[in-house]
Amino acid sequence: MLRIAVPNKGSLADTAAEMLAEAGYTGRRDSKELHIIDPVNEVEFFYLRPKDIATYVGSGALDVGITGRDLLLDARMPGAREIESLGFARSTFRFAGRPGTFSEVADLDGVRIATSYPGLVDGFLDSHGVAADLVPLDGAVESAIDLGVADAIADVVETGTTLRQAGLEVFGPVILQSEAVLIGAPTEAAGTDTLLRRLRGVMVARQYVLIDYDLPADLVDRAVEIAPGIESPTVSPLRDPSWVAVRVMTPRATVNQVMDALYAIGARAILVTAIRGARL
Repeated sequence: MLRIAVPNKGSLADTAAEMLAEAGYTGRRDSKELHIIDPVNEVEFFYLRPKDIATYVGSGALDVGITGRDLLLDARMPGAREIESLGFARSTFRFAGRPGTFSEVADLDGVRIATSYPGLVDGFLDSHGVAADLVPLDGAVESAIDLGVADAIADVVETGTTLRQAGLEVFGPVILQSEAVLIGAPTEAAGTDTLLRRLRGVMVARQYVLIDYDLPADLVDRAVEIAPGIESPTVSPLRDPSWVAVRVMTPRATVNQVMDALYAIGARAILVTAIRGARL
């Protein structure tokens, strides 16, 4: 059986569980369960702390896992490798300090930096030839400068509001653009390709919808310019030979604009259908 590590709590847990359910797997029903077997799909789920998943997978104790790219790099586990980005739990890591104190990474040489991700930050600084004194903290690093335990911080930055409220400003390059990722052990296990194909299908189903519409046959080329689809739309004849039926996949985010444009050139009976699964 394929052994899969899944976050048991935190921002990754709910969406990871939803993706696996949409991919056809049977997960836990009780949040206290730590181990579930899905015999139909020949997988075992192990519910673990997100920070520990890279360690279990990288050591080969488990075959694959879902965690954050930030947690993967922070673990600095040589055997763990990123297989696929999963498109959720996105975050950006930046340095911050008091306004006017720092402007680039080189300014951090010999400086105390508070962070909840010492492995990640240390690796980034090493790649820039900077030796800093890291101060590991478990969250709420914005207060570290005021309390005198650090001169700068490295943390997740979303809008920057929290940092500004703390009297800080970001500086230097982005440390990391993170998101949820599927990671694998040093040796690929049987069944990993099936899991990956299913998760990709879920991502496609979330990003695209199907549009069906009727159209005068002489307008097909114009319609295809508006909605070209993944490969090419399906065009079928109707009882009236001057009209055709068209089916096409289009990005969910712009579907209303596409519908408006199709209607404007003469398409009618435009219907949108959600995609529950896909294999491309």
